[in-house]
Amino acid sequence: MKFLVCISNVPDTTTKITFTPDNKEFNKAGVQFVINPWDEYALTRAIELKEAQGGGTVTVLNVGEADTEPNIRKALAIGADDAIRVNAAPKDAFFVAEQIANVAKDGGYDVILMGKESIDYNGFQVHGMVGELLGIPTVAPAMKLDLSGNTATLEREIEGGKEIVEVNTPFVASCQQPMCEPRIPNMRGIMTARTKPLKVVEPTGDAPRTEVTEFALPPKKQGVKLIPAENAGELIKLLRNEAKVI
Repeated sequence: MKFLVCISNVPDTTTKITFTPDNKEFNKAGVQFVINPWDEYALTRAIELKEAQGGGTVTVLNVGEADTEPNIRKALAIGADDAIRVNAAPKDAFFVAEQIANVAKDGGYDVILMGKESIDYNGFQVHGMVGELLGIPTVAPAMKLDLSGNTATLEREIEGGKEIVEVNTPFVASCQQPMCEPRIPNMRGIMTARTKPLKVVEPTGDAPRTEVTEFALPPKKQGVKLIPAENAGELIKLLRNEAKVI
């Protein structure tokens, strides 16, 4: 069985966010990038399923420029067999989904996995677009994934509960905890990752359809006003006239 795992290159969660002087791009200076944490669930589960079946391949796919390769190599160190990098900045969700779909069409993959969203933009869009472009089912967000032959059983989160679904391959699934315990690379994995294939391809299809006109930081937190419990009228007045929430 062939697994395709899509990973994003995102700023570490401890990063202090700043923008370029024109406020149109994220300022990468001094920022440490990591594999998107949600994608690590997808990667680890794909490796576990391959091992359980006693064979198959796990291919990592990233849409990004050359500076993403250290984290692609980390994914190979964790256990992926090979990698593909589409040589383009991930400008918008549809552009990324189109690149993934174009690679997947030629690869004959049975299962396409990715995190439910990236922690930088939190779009929750790419998985659905990929499924639609390929004309195959999408299950999102999946909390559990098991395979029996060509049939997958997935547990997904829904409003107020969970839903268990079955789907035949090929399909797309976005992943979140508690699907598995993400792995970290060991020394053997780090050494072998250096020689695993990493193919670079140029983007195909349409150019990005959206453009960022401006980024802005959220306003600084205001001071807290404490109102005595017996003075409910003053609280209502402040909520109406200052906070303007009622």
